[in-house]
Amino acid sequence: MIYTRIVGSGSFLPSTVVSNNDLAKDLLCRGIHTSDDWIVQRTGIKQRYVADVDVNTSHMAVESARMALIDSGIDASDIDLIIVATSTPDCVFPSTACVVQSKLNASRAAAFDLQAACSGFIYSLSTAESFICSGKAKNVLVIGAEKFSRILDWNDRSTCVLFGDGAGAFVLTASYDCGILSSCISSDGSISDILSVSGHFDRGNVNGCPFVRMDGQSVFKNAVYVLEESARAVCDKACVDINSINWFIPHQANIRIIKMLSRRLGISNDKFVITVDKHANTSAASIPLAFNVAKLDGRIKNGDLVLIQGVGGGFTWGSLLVRI
Repeated sequence: MIYTRIVGSGSFLPSTVVSNNDLAKDLLCRGIHTSDDWIVQRTGIKQRYVADVDVNTSHMAVESARMALIDSGIDASDIDLIIVATSTPDCVFPSTACVVQSKLNASRAAAFDLQAACSGFIYSLSTAESFICSGKAKNVLVIGAEKFSRILDWNDRSTCVLFGDGAGAFVLTASYDCGILSSCISSDGSISDILSVSGHFDRGNVNGCPFVRMDGQSVFKNAVYVLEESARAVCDKACVDINSINWFIPHQANIRIIKMLSRRLGISNDKFVITVDKHANTSAASIPLAFNVAKLDGRIKNGDLVLIQGVGGGFTWGSLLVRI
């Protein structure tokens, strides 16, 4: 049986760190009141990284990809497919993935973007697994990269405090030993309005709202429900006891969602990798960023069983169970 194995990971964060106090001062100049305590209590976020104007999504994607390729020992010329999960591409087209392919000199790789909002990285991993297990690709580069600071309304306190910029990448390859054991992706378009950016181009004009809009209570309720159901589904599919999982890496949106998920699953908080306090919500980049932090600090080791989960606008969600 052919498995899809993670053989390399990498990440990139912009150089500018914006603390809650920094953000509160900036918002106060706009007549908007908030504080570090207000943000931490509601989200668990203490800071976020914000990319400079001249740093775009493809730049961050390329830097994280280079780290992942070095970590994997696989050359860019041996990559068969590049998938970039993003809601903030450099432009309408060409895809950010094609820009990445050019900058990496990955000349033999097919390349495309995948848009599933904050679930994009899970959707991309599931897609990569299908390519590898079908024999259509051997080595796949999957990147989650976002510059959400471009689509935030900095006069909307309910959303602008939540997000950050960054990128993370995995190199996946075919393996007979271990790898992805099961995965599932799902969506419910009937509740798409609870988290959206409705702006669109029409003959050179931007119509609709070009900024993130969110019904926080609805997102919280639905996120916890689908993450719990999805976690149990992939464990059942792989015939794995959920208590045997070493590490849980959920989408890093809000500490309250993660704590509620921990309670619903009956799993200790200590098994959850949490980076939302430092990175904020980096959408499709949050999972690989969190994974790489735990890998570099030694928590995630070879042989560990890891559950990775995403949930986001669409409404989309998914889970993936992998043996490292």
